[in-house]
Amino acid sequence: MLSKVTLVRDEDINFEEYLKTPPEAAKVKPASSFQQTIIDSFYGDNPDPGCYLPWLKTHDHIKLRQGELSIWAGVNGHGKSMLLNQACLSLMAQSERVCIASLEMKPLATLRRMSRQFDGVEVPAIANIERFSSWTIDKLWLYDQIGTVKSERMYAVAQYCIKELGITHFVIDSLMKCGMRSDDYSAQKEFVDRLSTLAKDTNTHIHLVSHSRKGDKEDKVMDEFDIKGAGEITDMADNVFIVWKNKKKEAALNARNISPELKTKPDALLIVDKQRNGEWEGKISLWYHRSSFQLLPKPSCNKHCNEEWEKCSWY
Repeated sequence: MLSKVTLVRDEDINFEEYLKTPPEAAKVKPASSFQQTIIDSFYGDNPDPGCYLPWLKTHDHIKLRQGELSIWAGVNGHGKSMLLNQACLSLMAQSERVCIASLEMKPLATLRRMSRQFDGVEVPAIANIERFSSWTIDKLWLYDQIGTVKSERMYAVAQYCIKELGITHFVIDSLMKCGMRSDDYSAQKEFVDRLSTLAKDTNTHIHLVSHSRKGDKEDKVMDEFDIKGAGEITDMADNVFIVWKNKKKEAALNARNISPELKTKPDALLIVDKQRNGEWEGKISLWYHRSSFQLLPKPSCNKHCNEEWEKCSWY
């Protein structure tokens, strides 16, 4: 029998309870209470705790740490949600509990994509879909809501998932669907500030998808200054990741008229534009495995032939 991924529905929960502000007194602590935390940060087995992205070549450079807010940005159609879905599989493989609030895609579409990424094929066998669904138990939840949700409600959903379900990574896809006008920078700033505070107060990692403005040229590589909305969005974030697709290469491949030089270029870039608690910023080259919706670390990499894949396997 096919197991079901847990869906969080509005009608099942009184989210008003999760809009209440926690008492501030509990946050005032003596400095001495942090003694062991300081020692562990210098001498512990894992002085820089956090989760890894799926690709081995990123492990020395990027960590998704507790208590952080990450912005995932990119122009519409450049694959930021697809990449983040793949990252969520990697988080689940590291025993993290993930909730995805995709306000632009129905749960079925999200799970179809993730089942293909999980199995590495275009059409997974029924047995493998069942295996994927069973694997998600106690790892993956989805907020079953499409369309605009007011920012207050989305904040309450996040509070509920963190407090009641033990969610450690909460994904909001996307900011533009959280009930604020595109020119209401004050409301955007306040919402992102609340998310940042919630992440820090609860030691949860919150992932917020945002959109970038289209440049004059399709092949322009974006940075944080191209992200739509209030400038404070990136100021308050701990990490800023930008997903860029090589549209020029994609068009040439579709036309079957690609030059040898363009053929050697990556299909996509993951641009780390900010990492507050890490020392590395730069670009990660990735290649599409189109039938499975995966982004891979090498052009020849696939499920069966590459050691790097095996170390990043979901199984």
